[in-house]
Amino acid sequence: MSKGFLDILKKVRPGDEGDEYGGAAGKDGSGLPDGGPAKFMFATGVECSNPTIDNGKTRRDQLDECGHYEHWREDLQLVKDLGLKVLRYGLPCHKIHLGKDKYDFSFADEVMREMRRLEITPILDLLHFGVPDWIGDFQNPELPVHFAEYAEAVAKRYPWVRYFTPVNEIYVTAKLSAKDGIWNEQLKTDQGFVTALKHSVAASILATHGIAKHRPDCIIIQSESAEYMHEAYASLSPQVALTNKQRLLSLDLLYACHPDADVFIYLSDNGLTREEYEWFMKGEPPGYQVMGNDYYGKNEKILLPSGKMIETEDVLGWYQITKEYYDRYRKPTMHTETNHFDPEQGPTWLWKQWINILRIRKMGVPVLGFTWYSLTDQLDWDTALAKKKGTVNPCGLYDLQRRPRPVAKAYRELLEAFGQITIVPRGEMFEVTEMPAMLKIEV
Repeated sequence: MSKGFLDILKKVRPGDEGDEYGGAAGKDGSGLPDGGPAKFMFATGVECSNPTIDNGKTRRDQLDECGHYEHWREDLQLVKDLGLKVLRYGLPCHKIHLGKDKYDFSFADEVMREMRRLEITPILDLLHFGVPDWIGDFQNPELPVHFAEYAEAVAKRYPWVRYFTPVNEIYVTAKLSAKDGIWNEQLKTDQGFVTALKHSVAASILATHGIAKHRPDCIIIQSESAEYMHEAYASLSPQVALTNKQRLLSLDLLYACHPDADVFIYLSDNGLTREEYEWFMKGEPPGYQVMGNDYYGKNEKILLPSGKMIETEDVLGWYQITKEYYDRYRKPTMHTETNHFDPEQGPTWLWKQWINILRIRKMGVPVLGFTWYSLTDQLDWDTALAKKKGTVNPCGLYDLQRRPRPVAKAYRELLEAFGQITIVPRGEMFEVTEMPAMLKIEV
C-alpha cells in the first residue's frame, strides 16, 4: 500500500500540525478584553435617564436614585474588576448645562479623570430622555442649537474621548414625551410626537457637527430601540403597518434615508415642513456612524384578535430585527442595551443575546460590541419612570448595594471565553483607526 502525503509529512516534518502559521483555526479569541482597536467592544452602562414627570415638577435622575453620585468611584472600579474596557456613560446635562455658555463640569471632571486613570473607554451619552429645566422640553425649537453648543463644549473639554451617543433612543424619547404622555411635555398627539422627533434628530445631527470640529475621527454610536409589533389577524391593518414603519423614523431622518410615502404623508400632516424634510435628506452627519440597537423582551408585542396587546420576547429576537435595520441603513451595528428584570433569568437572557450576536456575525454583519445595561439595578422602569415609587428593578450586574447578581458571573464567563474576538472574523485586518472620517460615496 502506497503512503499518503500525511505519512510522508509526519516523517520528514514531525510536529507540523498544519496550522503553524495560523492558517487553519488560529487563535480562538478567548481571554479577557485587552482593548485592542480591532477587538470586539464588551460594555456595560451606568443608568442615567433624567426625564421630568408631573408636568415638569419632578426630575427622575437615575444617577441620583441609583446611588451613582455617591458611589461613582466604586462603580467605575466594578467595571474595571469585571474585566470590561468600555462603559456607556451619561453625563448629567441637566446639572452641567446651566444656561447659554454656562457650564458646571465639576462632577464630570472628577469622573472623567478617574475613568481615564482606570483605562476605561467611555461612550459618552449626552442626552438621555431629559433636557435642562431652562430649555423646557422637546417641543422647544431652540433645543437643537443649545444642545449642539453643549456637545461641542463636552468634546472640547475632553479631547481624548472619541465615542459618543449624542441623543439616546430618539424614537423612544419622542414617543414617551409627546405621544404616550409620560415624560417631559407629556403630550398625546401626533403633531407633538413629530415635533419632538424632528427636534431630537436635529439636535443629534448638529451635536455631531460640533463634536467633529474637535474630533474629526469621532465614532457616533446611535443607541436606538429595536422594536416590532406583530398582528395576530388574518387581515393586517394599515395602522399596524404604519406603526412598524414609524419606529424607523428617527434613523430615517438621521441617516438621510427616504421613508415610504405613507410615512412621509404622516410627517407632513403633523408638522414636518418640506424645507425641514429636505434639510434632513441632504446627508448623514459626520464621523464614523454606528447603528446601535437596543433590545428588551418587551420590545416585541403581539396584537391579539381580541384587541389586547401582549408583550413577548424573542419572536424575532435581536438579530432578525437588527438584520432588517442593517439591510436598510448598511451601518456597522452594536447591541447597545439589554437586561432582564428577573435576576435568576439574567444569565440565560445574557447568553441568548450573545447567541443572537454570533448568529448575525455569521450572516456577514459587522457588530462592533455588546452592552449589558446597566451596571446596577434601576428604579421604577416597570412603569417607565411614570411614578416615583422607588421600586427596584433587579436588572443590573450588581444590586444597589453593589453586590454581584448572577448575571455578573455569567458576563465574566462570557468575557473569558470571547473577550478577544475581533469585530468581524479575521477582523485583525480591520481596525478602528485614528484617521478622520471621510465623505462616504457609494461606488
